[in-house]
Amino acid sequence: MNNNSYKISVEVTPNYIEEQSRPEQGHYVYSYTVTITNDGRKPARLLTRHWIIKNATGETQEIKGDGVVGEQPHLKPGEGFQYTSGTIMKTPNGSMTGSYQMIADDGFHFDANIPEFYLLTPSTLH
Repeated sequence: MNNNSYKISVEVTPNYIEEQSRPEQGHYVYSYTVTITNDGRKPARLLTRHWIIKNATGETQEIKGDGVVGEQPHLKPGEGFQYTSGTIMKTPNGSMTGSYQMIADDGFHFDANIPEFYLLTPSTLH
């Protein structure tokens, strides 16, 4: 197996949604835009997702499910897919990481790792 055949890159841009958040109630809303790109040589489909969400107090939430935003995108080499989703946290900051479970057209299963990214309110950026 050539690792270059099965290569998916993932970039995430998080965004704090102040107008939907209620900090006095421990309710912090974030969106995140994910760009998935097939940098490999084999077409592949995203089957499932696995997210690990941690807040500032160390609480961890795991989310597993089929596809992303109701889709299981099929990416040919060089193609990308972008979607926006969201999460609600009890603390003003935290992090997310995880993976997408992929299947190449030749039947090979592999994971595309989602690099850890941070969810921060503007007040925690300074």
